[in-house]
Amino acid sequence: MKVLIIEDEKELRYDMVSYLSQEGFLCESAKNYSEAIDKIGVYEYDCYVVDIMLPGGTGLDLVKAIKSQKHQGGIIIVSAKNSIEDKIVGLEIGSDDYLTKPFHLSELNARIKSIIRRRSFNGNNEIQFNEIRILPDSRQVYINGKEIALTAKEYDLLLFFIANKGRVIPKDSIAEHLWGDYMDQADSFDFIYTHIKNLRRKLVQQGAKDYLNTVYGIGYKFQSE
Repeated sequence: MKVLIIEDEKELRYDMVSYLSQEGFLCESAKNYSEAIDKIGVYEYDCYVVDIMLPGGTGLDLVKAIKSQKHQGGIIIVSAKNSIEDKIVGLEIGSDDYLTKPFHLSELNARIKSIIRRRSFNGNNEIQFNEIRILPDSRQVYINGKEIALTAKEYDLLLFFIANKGRVIPKDSIAEHLWGDYMDQADSFDFIYTHIKNLRRKLVQQGAKDYLNTVYGIGYKFQSE
């Protein structure tokens, strides 16, 4: 899952990105209001972690910007101010949660996972799609009760497809989800084809149905039936 960290404190921003990356998230960051606006205008994220006090603007205005563009990701507001007014305003304009500094990174991680489960998988701690069972917290995947070994990118692809089952997903959306800012450095989508081919092969070899269909000239569709 893809997370945008908007935080002006350099050390805290680094710590959040480092910790969440180790937890399996694809993390991008912005250190001020204008950088955040640029990223929000180009990319979508599964969760936004937004500091209220930023150079050049406020996190509350960023929440409004995210909502105005109809982005579906969850939003966690972070602030050094333990103000009930800020919490109320943040929740009223569309944020999902509020963390007061200082906080433990493990708590931030748990809250992000909770928001993503709630928004994408009805709050379930495990995801069941026919014969495929996924445990997001441990990043384990089972086919007909037998665990299957996937690479990090293959796992991210599978979760992304199941979260968007029944929808046609363009190739550039898949690339953006997996690589974020680094997508722009790619010369072609060959890396997507390779990961999808390997994921499909592993699933079928373990006894899963072939749910993944190519929509020529556009992208892929993970069939819901």
